[in-house]
Amino acid sequence: MKAVTIKRYGAPDVLRLENIKKPSHKEDEVLIRINAIPVTTEDPLQRKGEPYFTRLFLGLTKPKNFVLGAEFSGEIESIGKNVNEFKIGDKVFGHSGKNLGCYAEYVCVQEQGLLLKRPKNMNDEDVAPVCTFMAAWNFMAALAKVKSNQKVLINGASGTVGSAAVQIAKSFGANVTGVCSTANMNVVRSLGADKVIDYTCDKFTENGEVYDIIFDVADKSSFYYCKNSLTINGIYLNPVLKVSFLIQMLWTKIFGKKKVMFSATGLLSISKRKRFLKEITKLFERGKLKTIIDKRYSLEQIVEAHKHIESGNKKGNVVINLYQTRETSTIE
Repeated sequence: MKAVTIKRYGAPDVLRLENIKKPSHKEDEVLIRINAIPVTTEDPLQRKGEPYFTRLFLGLTKPKNFVLGAEFSGEIESIGKNVNEFKIGDKVFGHSGKNLGCYAEYVCVQEQGLLLKRPKNMNDEDVAPVCTFMAAWNFMAALAKVKSNQKVLINGASGTVGSAAVQIAKSFGANVTGVCSTANMNVVRSLGADKVIDYTCDKFTENGEVYDIIFDVADKSSFYYCKNSLTINGIYLNPVLKVSFLIQMLWTKIFGKKKVMFSATGLLSISKRKRFLKEITKLFERGKLKTIIDKRYSLEQIVEAHKHIESGNKKGNVVINLYQTRETSTIE
């Protein structure tokens, strides 16, 4: 089968398209023929092995998983003898787990893993990035417990997680302000944001507005600079964990009314993440959420996709469509 492999950390050109052996599923797994995959903001970080402490999990000197990619949509081609919830031909989407392996034509996933049937009102490209909504759901719904009529600000509202956070907050009835660049303002408005701030012209920390929740997806500010923009019981969220951030979390948990919160979505139990994914899927089925596709690439164009992610010009999701390059592999 075709797969994009990585043998060392580095720039986008360390990624290579090769023919490798097609995986075989275990008794509790299904074999999925992949139709689309998203290239997320985490993928280039895994490619570079950054931050460096993540190499304790990814591989110290080189990636231990030589095929990257954790999210997918596709169709079940075969099933293990102990699989009961799925059948051959089911159209599915999900997350492959710590072994990654989705930059390829096929992947094996455990039946009890992050695997769901595709909503009927979505196609492969639409559903492939849905797992990226889990981080936004974790922060907005599970941590901050966003409510109707709360004022919420999303800094970095046009990115993958930011665009999801805007929609999730709106689905709960919040009043949402999105912060983004000039070029992305219309995209954020299309997601339902009540107000959009152009960060090149207006610093939200200086305009006198206060918010119940500030989600700094872009990691361009800090609790110190945002605390005067929070209500008395306001919550500051940031998806990038730092030592200073941990100290602020502990300090505000004990002494402050304004709270700093963080949660590593990928370290939550599969059962909890699956619950998140089921709730998110319901909103997609009801038309409350949508995925924004910025650009589409073929598997052969994976290097260009990574370069686009790192350019900072991404508006929504970048998707690899395997329909474009589906050919018979020379190695099965």
